[in-house]
Amino acid sequence: MKKSGRLFLIGPMGAGKSTVGRRLAHVLRRVFVDSDKEIEKRTGASIPLIFEIEGEAGFRERERSVIAELVLQDNIVLATGGGAVLRPDNRRCLAQQGIVIYLSASVNEQLRRTSRDTHRPLLQTLDPRARLEELFRIRDPLYREIADMIVTTDERPARRVVDAILRGLQQCWPLSLAQRTPESN
Repeated sequence: MKKSGRLFLIGPMGAGKSTVGRRLAHVLRRVFVDSDKEIEKRTGASIPLIFEIEGEAGFRERERSVIAELVLQDNIVLATGGGAVLRPDNRRCLAQQGIVIYLSASVNEQLRRTSRDTHRPLLQTLDPRARLEELFRIRDPLYREIADMIVTTDERPARRVVDAILRGLQQCWPLSLAQRTPESN
C-alpha cells in the first residue's frame, strides 16, 4: 500500500472519524489512533480543559506536534480532529505521509450526531448550527485540498462507510484481501 499503509481520516466533528477509524483499523489489522485522545492521554487533560486554559491556539500547537509524530508510524489508521487541517504543516504532513480519506457529513448530520455531546468546545455556543456552517465553509476546501478519497457518511452505518473505503483503496491502491479479517468479508 502507498506510503507504508498509513491511512489518515479527516473531516468535521460528527463525521464518524473515530468510529469508522476503529473499525477500519480492525479490518485491516492496523493500529488505530485518535489524535484528540492521544493529546488527552499525553497531557492528562480533556480537550475542553486544554481549550479553557490554553485557548484554541494552544490546543492547535499540541495537535500539530502530535500529528507530526503520528504520521510517521507505519500501518496506522489515524483519526484527526476536525480542525487539524487548519494548519498548513498538518495538511502537508498528512498529504505526504499517507492516504488521506475525507469523511464528509452534512451540517444536519453533524448536528444530529453531536447534539448531546458537551465534549466539543467549539459547539458550546447559542447557535451550534451557525457554528457548524461556519466551520464547514472554512474547512471543507482544506479537507478537499489534501483528500485522496472522499466518502460521505450521512445516514450510513460505520460498516458501510468502511466497505466504501475498502472499495476505494482496492481500486486506487491494490490491497491484498489477506490483510482483512474474516468478519469484514
